[in-house]
Parts: sequence; C-alpha cells; structure tokens
Amino acid sequence: MKKQKNCSLRSLIYLIICFCISSNLIAEDVVIKPRQKPVTIKADRVEGIYEQEMEAIGNAQLCYGDNTLTADRMKYFPSTNEAEVTGNIRLDRKNDFIQGNYLKLNLDTEIGFLSDPRYTMKEGDGRGAGEKLLFEGKNQYRLKEGSYTTCPVGDEDWFILADDLKIDSEKEVGVARNVSVRFKGVPILYTPWLDFSYSGRRKTGFLAPIVGHTARSGADLAIPFYLNIAPNIDATIAPRVMSRRGFMVNNELRYIGENVHGQFLADVLPRDIDSHETRYGVSFQHAQYLGHGWRGQLDYNRVSDDRFLRDLSNNLSQTSRTNLLQQAGMFYHGALGHDGTLSVSAIAQRFQTLQDPFVDQNFDLLTISPYKRLPQVTMNAIKRNVGGLDFAMNASWSNFAHPTRIDGKRLTMFPTVSLPFRNSYGFLTPKFGMHYTNYALSTAAGNAGSNPDRLIPIVSLDSGVIFDRNMSIRGNNYIQTLEPRAYYVYVPFEDQSFLPNFDSAESDFSFAQMLTENRFSGSDRINDANQITLALTSRLIEPATGIERLRVAVGQQFRFRDRRVILDSSQVTSRKADFIAALSGRLTQEISTDLNIQLDQSELRTEKFRGGISYRPELGKVINLGYRYTRDVREQIDIPVNQLNTAIKQVDTSIQWPFFSNWHTVARVNYSLRDDRLLAGLAGFEYISCCYKFRVVVQKLTTATTKTTTAVFVQLELNGLMDIGSNPLRILEQSIPGYASIY
Repeated sequence: MKKQKNCSLRSLIYLIICFCISSNLIAEDVVIKPRQKPVTIKADRVEGIYEQEMEAIGNAQLCYGDNTLTADRMKYFPSTNEAEVTGNIRLDRKNDFIQGNYLKLNLDTEIGFLSDPRYTMKEGDGRGAGEKLLFEGKNQYRLKEGSYTTCPVGDEDWFILADDLKIDSEKEVGVARNVSVRFKGVPILYTPWLDFSYSGRRKTGFLAPIVGHTARSGADLAIPFYLNIAPNIDATIAPRVMSRRGFMVNNELRYIGENVHGQFLADVLPRDIDSHETRYGVSFQHAQYLGHGWRGQLDYNRVSDDRFLRDLSNNLSQTSRTNLLQQAGMFYHGALGHDGTLSVSAIAQRFQTLQDPFVDQNFDLLTISPYKRLPQVTMNAIKRNVGGLDFAMNASWSNFAHPTRIDGKRLTMFPTVSLPFRNSYGFLTPKFGMHYTNYALSTAAGNAGSNPDRLIPIVSLDSGVIFDRNMSIRGNNYIQTLEPRAYYVYVPFEDQSFLPNFDSAESDFSFAQMLTENRFSGSDRINDANQITLALTSRLIEPATGIERLRVAVGQQFRFRDRRVILDSSQVTSRKADFIAALSGRLTQEISTDLNIQLDQSELRTEKFRGGISYRPELGKVINLGYRYTRDVREQIDIPVNQLNTAIKQVDTSIQWPFFSNWHTVARVNYSLRDDRLLAGLAGFEYISCCYKFRVVVQKLTTATTKTTTAVFVQLELNGLMDIGSNPLRILEQSIPGYASIY
C-alpha cells in the first residue's frame, strides 16, 4: 500500500512538470542538469516536451559553463545535450565570440557546425569570416573558405584567405592551408601552409620571408624558420639567397636562465659566386654568474675575410667595425671587510683586425692590430675609513704579444692613500700614490735592457663646494646649484721614451679628463704634471623628481710648466692650457641640446667642437641637428694635408616627421665637409595605419676608403600576423636619435 502511494505521488509530480513545460512560460529561467554541466535557458517564451525537446523563442539565451549562446530561436535536446539555433546567433566564450545564422552543437563535446560564421578574438584583435565553421572540441574550430585580419570592422586593408583555417583558442594559434595574403585587395603572397600566433605568443614555425637589395649582394631573399625550443631557449634558421653572392644560411641561438644568458650567431656562405670562396661569420657571447661574487664571460667574433661585413651586412655598426673582439674572462667582485671592496679579473684577449681592402698598397694607412693579452690579471682593492684614511691598490700583470712589434710582460702596482674631508656643502681630498711598473721584454729597450722599470710618485688635491638656491622660471620651481671645483696634480718628469707602448694613448681633452691624474689611458705612459684645474658647474634640478633639467660647465687647466712626456710630436706641450665649456639638458619640454667646445687660447682658435640640438614635440616627431669639428693638428708638423689630413668637419642631421595624415618621412645625412662626401645617408617614408605599417628606406654607407654600398629596405608589417620584407627599424633607431615606432 505504501509503495502504491509513492508511485502515485511520483506520477503526479511528473504530470505537473510536463504540464508546465508544455505550457507557455513568459520570461522565466529553466535549469536542466545534464550529464556534465548545468544548462540554463532564458527566453520570452519557452515550450517543449520534458526530457525530449525544449524550444526557446524570442531573445533566447542558453548558458553552459563559461559560454553564453544567444539567438532569436533555439531548440535544446536534454537527452543528447545538443542545441539547434537559428537567427542572429552569438556565442560568447572565454577567448572569443562567434556569430552566424544556423548552429548545431553538442554542449558536452563542443562538436558541431555554424553557417555563415563571423568570429572575433578577445586576445590579439583578430577577426574573420567563412562559409562554414566546424567546432572540433573545446577551444578549437575550423573554418572552410575562411579569412583572418586584425583590421577593425569595416576596414579590409589586409586579410588572409584560406581553404582551411583552424583556430586553437587555448594555444592562441592559427593554422591555414592554401593561403593567399591580400593587401588592398591585391594578392601579395601565396603559401600552401601558414602557422601563426595571433596573440604574439612564441611558437615554432616559418616566419615571413625577408626581401631586400644591396649594391654588393644584389637581390636578397631569406625565409626564416623559428624554433621555440624551450621557454628560455629559441633559435632561428634562415636560408638566404643573394643574386650576386649565392646561397647562405644565417643561424641564431639565444638562451637565458637565472644565472646565465648568451647568443650564438653563425652565417655561412658555402661558395661566393663572385669570389668562389667559402665565407663565414661567427659571433658567440656568453655570460654566467657562478655565485659568491664570481662570473664568467666569453665574447668571440670572427669572419672569414676582411670584406665579409662590408659585402654581406646592411648594418652601419657592422660594416664600420675594424677590430673583432675575441675574449674570455673570469671576474670577481665582493666585499673587503667592513667598508671595502675587492675586484679581481683574469682575461685572455685578442682581436681579428679587418683591413680596408682598398688601401693594401699603402702601408701607412693599414690598421695596426692591438696587442694580444695572453693573459691579463688585474686587482682593484679599496679600504675606506681606516683611522680616517682611505687606502686603494690597483695592480695588474699582463703578457703582451704581437706578430710584428716588441712584446713582453708588464707588472704594475699603484697603491694610494687619501684623507677625505666631507660635509653637506663641500669636500677636500688630499691623495698620494706611487706608480710602479716593471717589464720583461723579448727585446732590449735601449740602455735600459730587457727589464726596465719605472717608479713615479703622484700627488693630487681635489676640492669642491656646492651652493644651492630655490628659484622659479615661468612658474616652474627648480633648485639651482653652483659648484666650483679646484683640482691640483703634481707628477715629476720621468723619461719614458725607452719604454714600449702596449696599450697607452692620449685621451681626448674633455671636461671629465681635466679632472684626472693622467691624460694617458693604459699604464705605459704616466704624464708629468704641475697643474691646477678650475671648474665651475651649475645645474637646474626639479625638486619633486630630482631630474636634472640643465647643466652648464666651464673649466680650464693652468700648467706651471710645459709638458715633456708625449707619445708623438703632434701633441700640445705648451703650458698654456685649453679652455672647455659644455652645455647639456632640456632647454624646454621639446628642445634639448648637448654642446662641447675646446678653445686654444694661445692661438685663439677652436680645437674641438661637438654640438647637437634636438626638437621632439611629441612621439613620432623629432628633428636632430649636429656638427662635429676637430682641428688638423698634423699640419703643425709639416705633413702634407692631402696625405694625412686628420681634421674632421662633419654635419649630421636626421628627422622623423609626419607630412600627410598617416604618412611619416624619415631621413638622415652624415656629410664630411672636408672631403665633400656623404659618409652615411638615409631616406624613406612610413605609412602607419590601425592594422598595418608600410616602410620604404634607402640607405647609403661608406664602407671603405673609396667604396660605398646602397641598401633598400621594404617592409609591410601586418599587425598580429607577420612582417613581410626587410626590417629597417634597427637602422632607423641607430640613424635617427629619438626615433619612435608608432603603434
């Protein structure tokens, strides 16, 4: 009896549910719990048959998981968990939303199809359409006769058409077959297969071809293949064909870790059509932190011949290189007790020197390769505040080798002690040191034999005062400083003409160099000095940020005796010193400048001038004007000007500026007034739109004494898909200070 009552109650509930479902439900939610995830249906009217079919009519909405499906009308089948939808369909998912006219979809497997599909990515701005969309599982679908673009709706500047286009929303990649890339409605590229990341995520696959032209290599085509080996390791292999040189392979491997990073480049040309030789270039940089203050570093660069970079590189910084570094080293930096530091390094170093191939017959113009250091060990130790004194020791031991010059070993030790007095408004630092040098030479150095040495005391007194005040300029508050400084150096004369010169050269006379003890770099020459340098610096500083807006500095050395230690007879030895002035900073928010001038007071003439001014009113707008002058000091020693003229007179101007709507012009001219010759020139234009960029740049470089090369860069950048052509961005950034790629 009890069992019959339960059956009757269950039957009554079923009848009520069926009645409700078969009736019209106005603006009500119906929740159904299928096998995997709950489904919620909402519409103006819902009707159907329980556990068989449910139909939602008018503003219909079906929600399952993270997905929301809306349409004019839809049918839902609980037994199979399938939906059949028509009219103004929109499927909103986590990574995209899809629209169409007719949809049939299994909500469990997410397998089905959609007619007249239109899709939009939520990551990467990609969108497209097709004849039919096939759902192939969670976050994956395939379009037949599909398209893809990143242009906004209504703008079809570029798009790809594919017979088959598969989208993986989880990996954020697309795979297309039988693809044509169309720009302004014109097919510009066809490929049977295209694999791309629409979110910018790294992935293995072919990159867009690189097309270019240079005067020395001819027409140039490269097809890079990118390998995403690991999250911290990648590589690019680029087969390259040049009409005047032949087939070449460019290889690049990059890696980075918590304590290591590096890059390996290898370019191989098995047989040059022009020279019939095998040519190559290798570059390997590796740096690794070993712990406890130790790190190792390797920097190895080599090419097969002197003309490799000039013939096969489009980069000015590459074509102008003359010495390729080959160095391995170990370095240590750590504390030396309390208030002290210790730095130790050991390197093995040599260079590959590239000669200008067009001066082979003129020995005087050949580039002399630097000495090899096999090895060099240095130590720098500083210990501060020992009874009020600061102690320092700079020491080195080097083994110098050269194929044509005298070589040998050199030991240097330079201990110093100073007594600094400091407070909030100034400082006074007397300092004393003894510089000792000992050589073990392969050939005797005159009367000094093969083991000459040198011991020179060096005394200096450095002092300065800092004044500051608050001031206002055009309503802006600043802190203005006035910083006078006096620096005295005394070094007695020691004849060093019999010593070899492994690594010394006279430093350029500059504001910073005036305030140093030795005007020579390296350790083979120590200048004699009895001089005082007076300098005055004034700065404008923003008090809120600490940013230095403007700096003005003047300085002059007063020598109490003529110089006697020189490296060549063209150096100035008179006690009448030059005057230096410098101005740098932002004159306004848009205008910045950097000016340096060196005047010879004895002759009342300019020795050196470096000047530049830059106008940058906003991103993508910049004008740079520069001038460089160095007087020809060699005319003092009766060397014919047409034989060795070292005077430098150069102008350097560059610009990036919009000239019409989305069009920008780019140009640079580096011109030698002395030689009446263009050293480096660049001209081109950019068109920047919302979904693509088009650049054309022509660059002309002087690569040797009598030779130039011209390179043409043409690039079409399709946002979110690929770059077609040769990329001139690095050239533009190097050639035009302040250049900005506009997006």
